[in-house]
Amino acid sequence: MQLVTTAQMRALEQAAVDAGATWDGLMEQAGWGVAQEALRRLAPATGRHVVVLVGPGNNGGDGLVTARHLHDAGAIVTLYLWRRAEPAGDANWQRCRARGIAELAAADDPDQARLRALLREADLVVDALLGMGISRPLEGELAAIVDTVNAQTAMGASRALVLAIDMPTGVDSDHGAVGTTAIRADVTVATGLPKWGLLLFPGRAYAGSLALAAIDLPQRELEALMSALLTADYARRLLPARPADAHKGSFGKVMVVAGSLNYPGAAALACAGAARVGAGLVTLATGRTVILGGSRAPEVTLLPLAEGEWGAIGPNALADLEPHVKHYAALLFGPGLGTADATREFVQRIFGLDRPKPKLRVGFLASASADEQALEARLEQLPPTVVDADGLNLLATVDDWAERLPRGRFVLTPHPGEMRRLWKAGELPGDAPTAAREAATRWDQVVVLKGATTVIAAPDGRALVHSRPNPALATAGTGDVLAGAIAGLLAQGLAPFDAAALGVYLHAAAGARVRDELGDAGALASDLLIQLPKAIKELKG
Repeated sequence: MQLVTTAQMRALEQAAVDAGATWDGLMEQAGWGVAQEALRRLAPATGRHVVVLVGPGNNGGDGLVTARHLHDAGAIVTLYLWRRAEPAGDANWQRCRARGIAELAAADDPDQARLRALLREADLVVDALLGMGISRPLEGELAAIVDTVNAQTAMGASRALVLAIDMPTGVDSDHGAVGTTAIRADVTVATGLPKWGLLLFPGRAYAGSLALAAIDLPQRELEALMSALLTADYARRLLPARPADAHKGSFGKVMVVAGSLNYPGAAALACAGAARVGAGLVTLATGRTVILGGSRAPEVTLLPLAEGEWGAIGPNALADLEPHVKHYAALLFGPGLGTADATREFVQRIFGLDRPKPKLRVGFLASASADEQALEARLEQLPPTVVDADGLNLLATVDDWAERLPRGRFVLTPHPGEMRRLWKAGELPGDAPTAAREAATRWDQVVVLKGATTVIAAPDGRALVHSRPNPALATAGTGDVLAGAIAGLLAQGLAPFDAAALGVYLHAAAGARVRDELGDAGALASDLLIQLPKAIKELKG
């Protein structure tokens, strides 16, 4: 399911009209789809009270179509009209009048007393005031109407379900921003396609659950869109095969370079995450101090690495790691490594960041030095690599790190703070989708920008958005599990973008299972681990 900006949606609608559709026809499709979602939630509709808040534009027109279909299904509908012109040229309003649907103009209810009376009796409130494309905060009469609806429903004075058409009034459809106030919906029915603002906080918190009212849009223009919602159907297509005659080598080997004296658990969680999504073998490469500490799954094999001071992995560890890593299908680098000077030197050495940037060579007129050739050969031996947590923080200490990593071979998994450090800026360039896409393009790597809404971006401009907010995941170590899951899927042969997408989906699905079982407080990152294979099983159906 593609995601669109306001401008993209308007262009799609115009393209549909240019191809032979009519604006009235598109509005009828949208209103019909909204009505079906409303009827599903109202059922049975007969005798149920509905208030439709109707604004002056196309969103108000969608509301009038919805009102007509709800009336025809037996609901008792009242239109509450804000700044809508008289219905002489408004066919949908005329159809409502022909049915005798009750009306009340907001201008005749200056203190919203009659609106409050309607809300007390309502079973459903339909928000069709503004929709997408708002350009300034709500004020005056409109803000008062919105505040009245929110107050009545929040305090329990109304039993009504609040359904917003396309966007809750007051939420920016591109960025999810909220100014002075906005409708707090229980469900938002996007018309045509979901807009970015429905997935981005704070707007996401106002939208409630999400549904779609489909309209006919030109297929060629749809195929050109580069952003989509990460859904179960999308994730299901990415699941790697599990043939009956497989052996552990069939599902790939993951090398996890992680852990330190202070953070041994991060290494254990990352390894378990890789194993629980189906990797055939997981090896933990870490300092001897961490290995002696135990606290890892018995199935994980070990590669001791040379240490610097205080148990930190040191630069000499490269000699321990290099002969082995080329035999692995995926590498995970970073969880719990710490940021000691010795570890920073190790990171710089393994990725060749400790040397001056090579001078530009042109064709056969100049050749690489022996050291450069050795470095290029070593970097070519690195398998697809996930860099997470302290791995990202250590990369960020090198000014030109992004220019020197092999292109298209890495999945970077920052949270916003790590993203700012990588970007070397106090603020990110725009909202999360903008930042993730710009970073993926600039760095030529897959970027997973983590948060309540997570964005997966590819260097070619593709982006997936997953919005399944879950406070149960707001605890230490859950990111280590996600990084391990992505590495485990890379080892099974998925491309970096696909491994990142499926890893994000399964991680969130496992988190939802944990929340359902334990609640949204007190869950531990380790609780996710047993839920990952169950999430895979559930996704397979």
